[in-house]
Amino acid sequence: MNLTILIPLLNEDESIKELYNWIISVMKSNNYSYEIIFIDDGSTDQSWSIIEALASENQYVKGIRFMKNFGKSQALHAGFAKAQGDVIITMDADLQDSPDEIPGLYEMITSQNFDLVSGWKKKRYDSVVAKNLPSKLFNWAARKTSGVQLNDFNCGLKAYKNVVVKNVEVSGEMHRYIPVLAKNAGFNKIGEKVVQHQARKYGETKFGMDRFINGFLDLITIWFLSRFGKRPMHLFGALGSMMFIIGFLSAGFIGFMKLYKMYHDLPYGLVTNNPWFYISLTTMVLGTQLFLAGFLGEIILRTKNNEERYKIAKQIN
Repeated sequence: MNLTILIPLLNEDESIKELYNWIISVMKSNNYSYEIIFIDDGSTDQSWSIIEALASENQYVKGIRFMKNFGKSQALHAGFAKAQGDVIITMDADLQDSPDEIPGLYEMITSQNFDLVSGWKKKRYDSVVAKNLPSKLFNWAARKTSGVQLNDFNCGLKAYKNVVVKNVEVSGEMHRYIPVLAKNAGFNKIGEKVVQHQARKYGETKFGMDRFINGFLDLITIWFLSRFGKRPMHLFGALGSMMFIIGFLSAGFIGFMKLYKMYHDLPYGLVTNNPWFYISLTTMVLGTQLFLAGFLGEIILRTKNNEERYKIAKQIN
């Protein structure tokens, strides 16, 4: 099978049919073998009914319905697990991603041997203040932190080799950083393609300004996990040991100075009257806690269970 088209959605009943017809037109004109997987992330409108109707008309249309809204990352995780195509294309259901870009993305994966190709919406039709400027700042920070040189991390239109989606673990809100996750997994040939961005035709965006705050927090998380996720003791243990040693030596110096003054009949005061004593004590306590945090992190990594992060209510085809 040439292509799997993955479409996570939430309350997009007005655009699903139009998007489907557009994708089918592209598939037929390019003679692709394909499957289309809709992942309904807990919609409360008629989205699932429309998906069921499309699946009854076309055996290559498949559907996954979550019991409630679990988030885009979980929807992509479920879709990646089911995908069978040699190339997987992800796109949003709001018609802002153009299916006409699919052949170009497919060509870059199959002919130019990219592991992953991310879309770049160079010309956008979103609000400059509410979306464009925060998005530029977000993408700049993501490039600097991750080392992946993409201009638009958050673009939903991406293409992957099948082996890539089977070897990346998308959780939480990490769908923005799938290219970073892919790089950390050893897939280094990551490309970018300028794609057409279309103005939203129906409804309103499901994402607010909080996505940028969450995005920056996730960026810190993924930076930490990429460096210390497998060995938390390397960070917490090193910091804890260093702080404990500094505090212990400082406390020892304070005690030594008091004994020295006592021995030479010099004036001295109580150790507890010296503010540096409390600084040393606090440093040792914090060092011990950091060391224990690293130790507990190592234990959790070795005993954790891979629990499902979402519940599927129904599946079609």
